Amino acid sequence: MTVAIDRATGKRRGDRAPRPGPGQRLKQSFQKHWYAYAMIAPVVVVLGVLVLYPLVYGLYLTLTDADSLNTARTIGANHIDATYKFVGLDNYKDILFGPTSYDRFWSHFVWTIAWTAGCVALHYGIGLGLALLLNQKLRGRTLYRLVLIVPWAVPTFVTVFGWRIMLSDGGVVNSLLHSLHLPSPAWLEDTFWQRFSAIMVNTWCGVPFMMVSLLGGLQSIDSTLYEAAEMDGATAWQRFRYVTLPGLRTVSSTVVLLGIIWTFNQFAVIFLLFGKNSAPDAQILVTWAYYLGFGQQPRDFAQSAAYGILLLAILIVFTSFYRRWLNRNEQQLAI
Repeated sequence: MTVAIDRATGKRRGDRAPRPGPGQRLKQSFQKHWYAYAMIAPVVVVLGVLVLYPLVYGLYLTLTDADSLNTARTIGANHIDATYKFVGLDNYKDILFGPTSYDRFWSHFVWTIAWTAGCVALHYGIGLGLALLLNQKLRGRTLYRLVLIVPWAVPTFVTVFGWRIMLSDGGVVNSLLHSLHLPSPAWLEDTFWQRFSAIMVNTWCGVPFMMVSLLGGLQSIDSTLYEAAEMDGATAWQRFRYVTLPGLRTVSSTVVLLGIIWTFNQFAVIFLLFGKNSAPDAQILVTWAYYLGFGQQPRDFAQSAAYGILLLAILIVFTSFYRRWLNRNEQQLAI
């Protein structure tokens, strides 16, 4: 049996070239795409400094008993070294299963879920209704769109402070109610009305985004589908149910997910609307974490960081289940 030898390489003809190792593949990729790596390097550095490092450091703090009394600090010319120690998972055990876990975590968790569900439902329902109206041929439709986008275009802190002034004891809202001989609620003091006003203000801020997104989805639906459904005798409700909603499925799943994440972590509305006057029962998890870390004495950095990690874990778990549920529904529809 004869074997053909390649004179140029000295290898047998027909032999496969050895597969490069991971290090060699990485080197080849860098040599081929070095310009792309150079372009994204500043972004990676910035994200590492602003996101990755705080996340890792916060995770480390959750495993300690760090607070404002035992962390390193400088007072005048004197420097005091840190004395906090490693405690493992004690912070998580105390938050989830400790003697005060209901008052410190579970009550805020339940209210955060209710706050998120209520706000997102109102965002989507009102946003979809406005999008359906603006998708019709109306006189002055462009003007209506601009007016309805204003709450989203105005900075959040300006909007919230405006509502805070209007909802105060001598504000426009209570003055109007008083002129109509109606009771004037304590919007910014009573726990129930604090929750009600927080949902109301957050709905005002969040509806325009949902409206614009759903309006874009409505305009992408093929109009011939509506014509065919109308020719088949479908009513307006049937056209909405079997044409509009399926056509908005992709857009709806995305904006609802974004709305849940943003609302679950909505710090600005609660904090700016009530400030230090917010009752503990009206605070969601993210504002309660801020209170533990910066609003009390001594400031409990470890517990505050542990709340942040728990928030991240809750959102990761929810997002994974949400995406699986959407994929399962899409597969069932395809079948």
